[in-house]
Amino acid sequence: MREEQRRISGMVLVEDRLPKRIRTIGGFDIGYSGKKAKVVGVVLDYGSLEMVEKKVIETSVGFPYIPTFLSFREGPPIVKVYEKLKRKPDVLMLNGQGIAHPLGVGLASHVGVLLGKPSVGVAQNRLIGEYQEPRGVNDFERLMFRGEQVGWVLRSKENCKPIFVSPGHCVSLKRSLSICMYCVRGRRLPEPLAFAHEFTK
Repeated sequence: MREEQRRISGMVLVEDRLPKRIRTIGGFDIGYSGKKAKVVGVVLDYGSLEMVEKKVIETSVGFPYIPTFLSFREGPPIVKVYEKLKRKPDVLMLNGQGIAHPLGVGLASHVGVLLGKPSVGVAQNRLIGEYQEPRGVNDFERLMFRGEQVGWVLRSKENCKPIFVSPGHCVSLKRSLSICMYCVRGRRLPEPLAFAHEFTK
């Protein structure tokens, strides 16, 4: 699995390869109950952030949770629900890390490469790196790992822990933050993930 991560890591592009105009954005999340998983993919209109499509599948999960190997557990079912969407989003947003991963290939990067789509990772917990605590709402700080920036720490809502934003694939550091901040509308998670998360429950 480490060798596969190294191979995919070499294919990750941390630069903007986005459409000139983003029309849709997708949010993907998974909820678990024992060995069963509910996998959700939603598509939002990027202008209004209103949901235009939703797909939900239920599946069994045989791969255990192992830190830094989440993409092997959640990647295949997310790809499956993505393939069922009629409207393929211009950008993917996943509940997990992008390049903020020991080998630079978290869930968002892994899935982005597999699907050949721009992707952004938004995680609720830090996996790697050091940062200064952002102070107020919409304040952000750099997430640093081994002397290099791998993402951002964003305080998206008052009296809530910050979220961790990192490029997945075909998105720059700067654009990953701007996309996430644009999609934050009063909730801790940006709207694509907030919608997806609701439907996993």
